[in-house]
Amino acid sequence: MRKHHKLLFHRFMPRRTSTSYIAAAHLSPPTTATSSGLGTLDLLDAGELAPTPRLYHSLITACAQSKNLADARAIHAHLSRSCFAADAFLFNSLIHLYCKCGAVSDARGVFDGMPGRDVVSWTSLVAGYAQNDMPAEAVGLLPGMLEARCKPNGFTFASLLKAAGACGDRGVGEQIHALALKYGWDEDVYVGSALLDMYARCGQMDMAAAVFDRLESKNAVSWNALIAGFARKGEGETTLMMFAGMQRNGFEATHFTYSSMFSALAGIGALEQGKWVHAHMIKSGEKLSAFVGNTMLDMYAKSGSMVDARKVFDRVDQKDLVTWNTMLTAYAQYGLGKEAVAHFEEMRRCGIQLNQITFLSILTACSHGGLVKEGKHYFDMMKDYNVEPEIDHYVSFVDLLGRAGLLNEALVFVFKMPMKPTAAVWGALLGSCRMHKNAKIGQFAADHVFELDPDDTGPPVLLYNIYASTGKWDDAARVRKMMKATGVKKEPACSWVEIENVVHMFVADDDTHPNAAEIYRMWEEINMRIRKAGYVPNTDYVLLHINEQQRETKLQYHSEKIALAFALINMPAGATIRIMKNIRICGDCHSAFKYVSKVFEREIIVRDTNRFHHFSNGSCSCGDYW
Repeated sequence: MRKHHKLLFHRFMPRRTSTSYIAAAHLSPPTTATSSGLGTLDLLDAGELAPTPRLYHSLITACAQSKNLADARAIHAHLSRSCFAADAFLFNSLIHLYCKCGAVSDARGVFDGMPGRDVVSWTSLVAGYAQNDMPAEAVGLLPGMLEARCKPNGFTFASLLKAAGACGDRGVGEQIHALALKYGWDEDVYVGSALLDMYARCGQMDMAAAVFDRLESKNAVSWNALIAGFARKGEGETTLMMFAGMQRNGFEATHFTYSSMFSALAGIGALEQGKWVHAHMIKSGEKLSAFVGNTMLDMYAKSGSMVDARKVFDRVDQKDLVTWNTMLTAYAQYGLGKEAVAHFEEMRRCGIQLNQITFLSILTACSHGGLVKEGKHYFDMMKDYNVEPEIDHYVSFVDLLGRAGLLNEALVFVFKMPMKPTAAVWGALLGSCRMHKNAKIGQFAADHVFELDPDDTGPPVLLYNIYASTGKWDDAARVRKMMKATGVKKEPACSWVEIENVVHMFVADDDTHPNAAEIYRMWEEINMRIRKAGYVPNTDYVLLHINEQQRETKLQYHSEKIALAFALINMPAGATIRIMKNIRICGDCHSAFKYVSKVFEREIIVRDTNRFHHFSNGSCSCGDYW
């Protein structure tokens, strides 16, 4: 009797509506990834739930949020068997669902099987390709869309422009721009933001700025796109101006903004401005996520403040591989080989998945620190992590051996490489020959560089320096003649120092600065005091065929020495001096700076094209190994 009552009760229960079921599903989360969607489909099959377009759309929307591909395919199969199999709205939703799940090929299958397509169908697939790093496929849909007489809308153009920017194809971007003009979408704020981002990613900042200026309604996206574009171009000062403009116009910076700012400032080594942006970020309440922290860490490292770089590393929440690699690269740039090795081993202990950048950084650190044994060990270790050495790893390994004076071993290694040595490989060997004054191997390496990269101006200069430093003036003259014949010119050395947000740049024998007389008097005082402390000019670094007295004179007014004298005049006592140089620091200047750091009790940090030198109390962080 009890069983009969239960059957009657079940028979007269009202059927659950799709709305009540979906609400119940949200109130009671499923215990497995597929139980909610598949459970609803079972109820549909059992006739306990009425099928409606709204129900299917709710299932698709929920599945898109969870990005569960198995559920997506089950819903698709069920919908295909239903009476709504030809519903264009639902199939457009399916395209979006598959794209959200990363299954763009499934989305394309739905698209191809549709009896009729509208602008939403085309736009959903274009956006799906763009969002799944398939920009060429996204752009490739446009001709078919136009042939089908389907008029693109603002969402279509935004996705197409994003894809064109990812391709870096300015020509395609300009064609899409022209089409947006034709259809009257160019002044839409979202299309406009995508348009300027496209030009920025293609390196066309003049066009990006022009699009930005024409936008009647600017938003945070358009500001961020412009700032990111200038940051990628390495235009630090312009990026700062744009950042200030964004603040003046009442738009709050996001983590994207701060990341772009730190990247731009890292490129120019602007420590004070970097600290200001950091303070602004703290004041805004932005958290130090890995996304922002990685670029901030890089900014501090490249601006000559390893202490701040390490503090940022320690404070980043949920460090990712980029965080660890950025810190490792910083150690390498500063020549802190032992610290780099310790950091690398900590990565291994923490179970961080090492990649090619990790090994390139540790090899560079070992090379700059003279850790040959460790470098060989880590090069061999790459196979243990299934990391295939690329050409950059071979360049670093040749540099490791060459810097240590193992030139013959480096040459043998080059010949045994499993791939053809590039100009960069031979260039690393040539640089080592310059360091160790080996003209024979240097000429051999230079010949290969000339053959592989005849437009590179660096190797002829290095070869000339090798001959000049070994007193082979006839050979040096021959190289000089070749340089003149081919139009090769040595890049003029310049150094700059930032004081109170103003950058002061100097070249050798510079007399153009308004305070030139005072600067030269200061250097004469510096020279006198460090000579008393034991400094002896090293005239080997004057690569001209002149007498000894003239050589000493030539050494005294190198650009970095003038910059140092200027900084000592204008910076408060005890302040760290940071100097940037566009080429490698001179060996004699390196020696002089060590004495200055001791005699004047100053910390001096020099950033040249290769690395950082941190002078303190008469010694350098590189240990005189560079």
